[in-house]
Amino acid sequence: MAQKACSRLAAAFPRLLANRNVIPASRRALSNTFGSHSRCASYIHVAHKEDVLRSFSSFQLPETDVSYEQLKKLLATRTCVVIDVREPWELREYGNIPGSINIPLGQVNIALQLNPEEFKEKYGGDMPQPTDHIVFSCLAGIRSQKALDQAVSLGYKDVQHYAGGWQDWAKCEQES
Repeated sequence: MAQKACSRLAAAFPRLLANRNVIPASRRALSNTFGSHSRCASYIHVAHKEDVLRSFSSFQLPETDVSYEQLKKLLATRTCVVIDVREPWELREYGNIPGSINIPLGQVNIALQLNPEEFKEKYGGDMPQPTDHIVFSCLAGIRSQKALDQAVSLGYKDVQHYAGGWQDWAKCEQES
C-alpha cells in the first residue's frame, strides 16, 4: 500500500513542482523534497538528459538565455547586473566581460544572501536585489545555468544566463 502511495506521488511530482521548465532530479534533491520518504524518490521516472525532469506543459516561461547582442545592449543601457561565476584565476588568465562582478559558483548561494555592505566589500559591486535583472556568465554556459537555478531558488525573479559565456564573448569581440 505504501509503495502504491509513493507511486501515485511520484507520478504527480513533476506536475506539482514544475514552477520552472527544468527540475533538478538528483537523488539528493529528490530526497530533500520528499524528506524522510526518500524511497519515494526512487519510483520517479527520470528522462535521462543530463539527469533532469522536464515538465510537459503549454505554459511558456520567460527566456533564460541571453545572446551576445542582447548582453551588449543590456550593458550599454546599464539595465542588468552581470555576475561571472568563474574562478578568479580564470578571469586573470582569460579576461572578463567589462562591468561584471566575479562571484565563483561555489559562493553564489551565500553571496546572494549577504547584507549589501558585506556584498560590496567582498565582491566590489552593488548587491543585486531580488527584483533586479541579473545575467550570469561563465566560460561556456554550464556554471551560469547552475547559478541561475540557485538565484531562482533564493527568490530572484528576473534572471538569465549568457549561454555562450566568455568563449562566445571573446570571439564576438574579436569579430567586431
